Amino acid sequence: MNFLPEDIENYTNTFTRVEGELLQQLEHETYQKVLMPRMCSGQLQGQVMRMLSKMIQPKYVLEVGTYTGYSALCWVDGLADEPDAKVYTLDINEEIEDMVRGYIAKHPKGNHIEYIIGNAVEVIPSLDVPHWDLVFIDADKENYSNYFQLTIDKVRPGGFIIADNVLWSGKVTQEKPDKETRAIMEFNELVHNDKRVENVLFPIRDGLMVMQKL
Repeated sequence: MNFLPEDIENYTNTFTRVEGELLQQLEHETYQKVLMPRMCSGQLQGQVMRMLSKMIQPKYVLEVGTYTGYSALCWVDGLADEPDAKVYTLDINEEIEDMVRGYIAKHPKGNHIEYIIGNAVEVIPSLDVPHWDLVFIDADKENYSNYFQLTIDKVRPGGFIIADNVLWSGKVTQEKPDKETRAIMEFNELVHNDKRVENVLFPIRDGLMVMQKL
């Protein structure tokens, strides 16, 4: 499925920074070897995230949902130039761990990525960081609201939470949504009405909800 008309997507990619050889290799291998490869962020969304990271220059990033590691490699590019700056990326899938660790190791800043296998609901409270500058939510949709509540209090004022797939292939506009779609819709309502954040829903790829903590 294309999220944009193919000609518009091609034009957009033409005038977007090229993602680089490592990310191209990772995306290619994802489509060759991994189930549901459309979950890989791809050039446009990846470069949007990379630019947001470079604008924010976060010291501590939490990513909930690693998949094959594409987005983590985008976030780390904008990380603050400090020795203890780090991207913590969490995933529950052990089957592609070797692949993910291999690509992290190839990145010039790979030593600033902490890749953790485990249940995010249990791992997040155990992480010993003073605050989050940036949180990216891209895991099981039914827990989106839980991940928001688990992280919001630790996000510094002015920090960001970004959630992927908030348009859910357009299903959020359906009259009879399925369980996952309802979870996304409830999450969108939750953050939109939460006075602790300001939010904008960007119709980039499958939808990015960008929130800044007040």
